[in-house]
Amino acid sequence: MRGCNNMCSFCIVPFTRGTERSRGIDSIVAEVQRLSDQGIREVTLLGQNVNSYRDTSQSDAFEPAGYGSDLSRGFSTIYRRKEGGRRFAELLHCVAQVDPEMRVRFTSPHPKDFPDELLHAIRDNPNVCRNIHLPLQSGSSSCLERMRRGYTREAFLELAQHIREVIPDVTFSTDVIAGFCGETEAEHQDTVSAMRLVGFDTAFMFAYSMRERTHAHRRLQDDVPPDVKGRRLAEIIDTFHETARARNQRFVGTRGLVLYEGTSRKRGQHFGRDDYGHKVFLDVPAGMALRPGDYVHVRVDAATSGSLAASAVERTTLGAYYRCHPQPAAGAAV
Repeated sequence: MRGCNNMCSFCIVPFTRGTERSRGIDSIVAEVQRLSDQGIREVTLLGQNVNSYRDTSQSDAFEPAGYGSDLSRGFSTIYRRKEGGRRFAELLHCVAQVDPEMRVRFTSPHPKDFPDELLHAIRDNPNVCRNIHLPLQSGSSSCLERMRRGYTREAFLELAQHIREVIPDVTFSTDVIAGFCGETEAEHQDTVSAMRLVGFDTAFMFAYSMRERTHAHRRLQDDVPPDVKGRRLAEIIDTFHETARARNQRFVGTRGLVLYEGTSRKRGQHFGRDDYGHKVFLDVPAGMALRPGDYVHVRVDAATSGSLAASAVERTTLGAYYRCHPQPAAGAAV
């Protein structure tokens, strides 16, 4: 799907890409089937606000499954939401059913569009990756209000906790902006504390830069000095690396599934990615021949804030791996 209806005050996307338009579900599923037939092992469903997907076309292949379109609890929008249509939870489930050996990811979502039906679709399909992008932007309710994000700090933290209850082994990536218009030191510290409370596994962190034509450009002042933005961004980056490094230690000594990609140009090492979005560098024993697209059963040996190091145990398939290593049930502690 293309476009965005959210009109966050810092964002130019609705003005450059227009309002939301979704492809028909049949065409997406047919394309994924063609990719599967070609041997592709991973697809990503893309959209500026991908989980607000809404297909109103008639489907020749699928009967409506009755998925709802409720907002996440505690979230709101500034635009009138349209009812009806086929929603993202149904699309994700249908795509996952095309090929059980094909991994499915999606990006970039908005936190407001995570109803339980979508969480259940992720939980119930082993080939849907357990990494969810959950853009925070700010951990301050007052700053989030100026950003026109449609949620409070408390609602975001509650959503993250709820997702972990439904999908215990989930990992989160996020976006964070330092020094948005009018940001006070207390608001900045709210962002730092929210990052510690959630514990993100990947983060895209930036100092705020004003964009013309946005609501912020018309109504707000870019009044945080550049040196203050830089210092706050450095604190946000340091906080992320500290928490991610500590969280990633829980993987050391565990088994995992890696989709092999090849040899890295920078380090000359075998690598791939696991279900949780980590780049995994592999120690491959002599005699184990790997090709891009192979699934590899690994043992994790070490972890940093940005990657894992693991020993390859054997080639496998996605289905065979999860039959032997089932994912945690809802409510389990991970």
